[in-house]
Amino acid sequence: MERMRRNMCTAVYFQAKDHFFGRTLDVEKPYGQQVLFTPRQFPFSFRRMGKMQGHHAILGMGIPVEGYPLYFDAMNECGLAMAGLNFPGNAYYFPETEGKENVSPFEFIPWVLGKCADGQEAKKLLERISLWDLPFSDDWPLSPLHWLIADKNGVCLTVESMEDGLHITENPVGVLTNNPPFSYHMTHLCDYMQLSRLPPVNQFGANLKPYSRGMGAMGLPGDMSSASRFVRAAFVKEKMTTGKNNQENVNQFFHVLGAVEQPLGCVQLEDGQLEFTDYAGCMHLEKGIYYYKTYENSGLSAVDMHRENLEGDELKAFSLRREMSVFYQN
Repeated sequence: MERMRRNMCTAVYFQAKDHFFGRTLDVEKPYGQQVLFTPRQFPFSFRRMGKMQGHHAILGMGIPVEGYPLYFDAMNECGLAMAGLNFPGNAYYFPETEGKENVSPFEFIPWVLGKCADGQEAKKLLERISLWDLPFSDDWPLSPLHWLIADKNGVCLTVESMEDGLHITENPVGVLTNNPPFSYHMTHLCDYMQLSRLPPVNQFGANLKPYSRGMGAMGLPGDMSSASRFVRAAFVKEKMTTGKNNQENVNQFFHVLGAVEQPLGCVQLEDGQLEFTDYAGCMHLEKGIYYYKTYENSGLSAVDMHRENLEGDELKAFSLRREMSVFYQN
């Protein structure tokens, strides 16, 4: 979001009996993010679109600045979710455009989640939107982002505002990372169509047999680049089994995110700082529960929006539980 560096991240949408949506945030330094709950009567004031009160309740991860929730990712009470991911060099925001709903990128998640109940409503709203090149303030400039949007009905979209316009694309794999644009990632995925959970089939005349389990996925990229993380997340999400219940599926979701998490020390930036996965989050779209874990605390924590007053008018923030917790069995 605002005042962010060029972080990396991966977002995933997973359909089992219920629907789950979430992401990793890979950074060199935490931003002070918290789990933020915005109830229905919180007065959102948009720079050009006026005040919105009486909207859908929203729960997600972000930073509260001057009483305003700058969301990184969030879902609403209806089961519609969004995540913004870094997209430098490709993201383009426009001057104020006549005849469009001019919404700044820092307002984008509240505007969509506050007004729309599902992905179909979001599609119609997106047709009227122009992402306006207006920062929150001088201290909080805009970050170059693109977005993954999904709902509990199976709709999954990638939204990219580039110099040639706003691109709204069906996302059949339910994965988004960073640069290049989504169209490149889908073409690049074709290079890995042969990967399988099954043992490889010998194509040589010699009597060859696999010497190890897992050789059907040989060639799956293991580096930390956005293109490789896209392929890895798509493969793991596609091949993993779904659980018997929601608890098992939340667990499976975090295992998908675990395939793209970055341990501290594996990626060094130009200034010498080290990037790592600061948090991983999972939203249960039917239940309105936001699960998360942090780099320091791999145990799951959760915030349930339905335990809050949906009709309230005040922003509520939950600090992240970062201290490692160990259960001793003796």
